[in-house]
Amino acid sequence: MIDGIWQTLMVVLHVAAATLLFGFAGWFYPRREKLGQAGDSILSGLTISALWAVAVAVMGPQATGTRIFLSMSYFAWFWALYRLFANDGRHESMRPIRPVVVALVFVEILQLALVLFSDMLGISGMLFNLSVAFRLLCTVGALVLVHNLYVGASPAGRLNLRWPAAALGLMWLYDLNLYTIAYLTGELPQTLGDLRGVMMMVMVGLFALGASNASNDLRLRPSRSVAFQSFSLLVIGAYLVAMVAVAQALSYAGSEFARIVQLAFLAAASVAALLILPSRRLRGWLRVILAKHLFQHRYDYRAEWLRFTETIARGGEQVTPLHERVVQAVADITDSPAGLLLTPGEDGDFRLDSRWQWPEIDVPAQALNGEAARFFEQHSFVLDLDDLRQGRQSRGERKFVPEWLFDSRRAWAMVPLIHYQRMIGMVVLARPAVARRLDWEDFDLLRVVGQQLASYLAEQAGQEALGEAHRFDEFNRRIAFVMHDIKNLASQLSLLARNAEKHADKPEFRADMLVTLRNSTDKLNALLTRLGRYGAAGNEPPDQFDVITCLDRVVARYADQHPVYLVERQKCIVLANAEALEQALVHLVQNAIDASPPDAAVLLSVLVDGLNCRIEILDSGAGMSAEFIRSRLFKPFHSSKPGGFGIGAFEARELIRAMNGRLDVESREGIGTRFIIRLPLATLADVPDDTIEFRVANGLPGTTEVA
Repeated sequence: MIDGIWQTLMVVLHVAAATLLFGFAGWFYPRREKLGQAGDSILSGLTISALWAVAVAVMGPQATGTRIFLSMSYFAWFWALYRLFANDGRHESMRPIRPVVVALVFVEILQLALVLFSDMLGISGMLFNLSVAFRLLCTVGALVLVHNLYVGASPAGRLNLRWPAAALGLMWLYDLNLYTIAYLTGELPQTLGDLRGVMMMVMVGLFALGASNASNDLRLRPSRSVAFQSFSLLVIGAYLVAMVAVAQALSYAGSEFARIVQLAFLAAASVAALLILPSRRLRGWLRVILAKHLFQHRYDYRAEWLRFTETIARGGEQVTPLHERVVQAVADITDSPAGLLLTPGEDGDFRLDSRWQWPEIDVPAQALNGEAARFFEQHSFVLDLDDLRQGRQSRGERKFVPEWLFDSRRAWAMVPLIHYQRMIGMVVLARPAVARRLDWEDFDLLRVVGQQLASYLAEQAGQEALGEAHRFDEFNRRIAFVMHDIKNLASQLSLLARNAEKHADKPEFRADMLVTLRNSTDKLNALLTRLGRYGAAGNEPPDQFDVITCLDRVVARYADQHPVYLVERQKCIVLANAEALEQALVHLVQNAIDASPPDAAVLLSVLVDGLNCRIEILDSGAGMSAEFIRSRLFKPFHSSKPGGFGIGAFEARELIRAMNGRLDVESREGIGTRFIIRLPLATLADVPDDTIEFRVANGLPGTTEVA
């Protein structure tokens, strides 16, 4: 009974082997070139081996026809082995190969002759031992050739030969064991002989790996979304099974309260599942685990690039500004929940440009100094801040990271945006839900994405510059006509005044007319002076004056309009233009009043700050976003007030720059705005003694006049 079942099983196995061999031969036929010159010979070996498996299933393993097909398959595999040597030309350089192959073929011919004679003479012990000896000679010789085939190949050639060599080595190693046992026992081992079909199926698998030209071609490659969803369902299913199992175990406790305990556990476990399974941290952990263990690369580059392009190319009125989408595009790659964009300021440093979902971080006016910007620009350095916090650094980058960023535990990575060896911006990424250490694949992808984003930012900046130049050109043409008309009017008034001095009859009328006309003339000339200040002829000699007197006039000007107070005053003597400074202050104070509630005071202060006079205008109004400060505040012809010209802040900054000063702004939406004016002091006599001593001791600039 058992023997009958075993025979039936062996027939099924050999039929399966034959089917697999024929099927693989059909699949391999159009791909046989992948194994070079050995393709046709391997195809022949597969086909004849399939016929041998059919013969075993139909006639049995010891039938004459089956043994003939086995010998024919040996001939085919010897030919395949020789052609594998021909792939890299060693069949010509290694002369012993051809005689060995010929000798093996000759021995197999003798084996085939024994098969034919055994039918006529009958199988005797001597013929059986001779047949087994021939088989042993063939298998040993073939294994030696397989060893030389693989070991003697070049490193590149081994990649192509490893799977065919493994398949042939497996077949002849199996036959070596089979016929060694037969030689020692005087008969073929039935079990090993019957399982030779299983060995042929394994051999097909090895050839399939070689025909695919790389093991990666046969790896499971599910999409990341399918893998993530499947694994998520598996986790959920495992959780539910565990929950039911524990609940069932509680019901078997035998307690009278078992039913209540079971229901309480199910309720608690369900609540825990609702809280834990949808969490962002759990999803991030699953993605990291799957990318690490299931896929060859961390990223699906096609999907990442499509998402990146869709984020940047998104259009419409409701779309966030480009600079925020730049941060989002980088953050999406690393699953970061928020980020910042820093862009170059006027003095080579970097300042906050845009925030994306990160309103709470406090960024100073100078977010990144010029020296640090040059370091990141030179090295295109993508920085993992966690590495820096743990003391790992390769290029001394710690001194280039600002303290506000180093101390923020949520800050995770810095990605420079480089365009033609110039840093257009810097993206700071927030820590993802599941933090990990960035590796080479992250650095490469972020560096390439940064270069692409830098080109977008540079293109937008070029378009804005062209538009601004066009608007300035139009403004200059219009102002030229205005200046021409005002100049003519001033000339006419001057002439009228001179004529009145000569021809007026009444002294009282003459005096009154002269006062009126001269005042009008002075006002018009002052207007012309202000309008022409930006030209080459508008440079006026500066004067030394105390800034406090200028601020007092500004405060008095708004005394009846809005509460404006000078809350801190230190004597500051500057070398500048008092009229220009007052005009700049009026612009900034007026902006602060417009942004503040009616009863909210605008606070002014003046103090000595090193070698500079520092003037602050502080309000508690609506505040401004980083994007507004970057793209609109100092851009002419952009106004948030109805009917405004949009040149107030721009003119204030240009007036301060003309006095070798600097205007900075710090603002938070919903909190308020601080404008900071820095003007150089007129003499070192106005600098506090402790400041001079500190600068002299440390060799800082600005102390050369002390001697």
